[in-house]
Amino acid sequence: MPEGDTIYRAARTLDRAIGRKVITRFETMLPKLGRVDEDTPIAGRTVEKVEAHGKWMLMHLSGGLILLTHMLMSGSWHIYRPGEAWKTSRRDMRIVIETADMIAVAFRVPVAEFHTEESLRRRQGLNRLGPDILAERFDAGKAMESLRSRPELELAEAVLNQSVLAGPGNVFKSEICFACRLSPFRAVASLNEEELRRVVETAQKYMSANITETSGDKIVTYTGFRRTTGRSDPYARLWVYGRAGEACRQCGTAIEVKRQGVNARKTYYCPHCQK
Repeated sequence: MPEGDTIYRAARTLDRAIGRKVITRFETMLPKLGRVDEDTPIAGRTVEKVEAHGKWMLMHLSGGLILLTHMLMSGSWHIYRPGEAWKTSRRDMRIVIETADMIAVAFRVPVAEFHTEESLRRRQGLNRLGPDILAERFDAGKAMESLRSRPELELAEAVLNQSVLAGPGNVFKSEICFACRLSPFRAVASLNEEELRRVVETAQKYMSANITETSGDKIVTYTGFRRTTGRSDPYARLWVYGRAGEACRQCGTAIEVKRQGVNARKTYYCPHCQK
């Protein structure tokens, strides 16, 4: 599943491509969206802004309509110029939003809904998100309070839980715990104030570093190139994630992996550095 940094970059790219522009054509393969278009046509509206909130994307249209999407494991948004060949099969198309000079296409997006501000406030899963790590006015104190509110969770579970912190996914979960030299299996209740602050500040540092400008923003896919080590070598960009059995970059101990939480997600860690 794409993490918050990927969704942030996708929203930023879409906003630059079609934001403040009039929609000249709207097409969808999703019946629920099509019914809304029949009642209140989407063509003729202006895309006011596109923004990310955790792992959700919100496209605000004139007239108070909001297109809410979540990519889950398979979705992606692409940007094309008129006449440019698509890089994904048309059978995977779910939404087309065309303006005079750019076309945004959603492929295999499993969650796509039209909302008003009122219905958005009631949308389950969105209305219970924790502090957004990539929010413009991110409050570290509130993020620490949110972590404290779930003392029974193991640290990696808490970092991954979107109702605690919005944005981090499985990659960042493992990387943050390693960078903080904290066991991902410690209960949040056992963390002191300094450790909680370190978790929050590291989460913001890593995720913010991964939304910097890149030339790869033209085509937005659901995968993200993440770097937490600061190294330019693509094979050395992560500390522990996906490196089970390999030597820890700090101490040389073999990295281990263990399934964790109700969804049994993989957690990577160094048993020596993260005792």
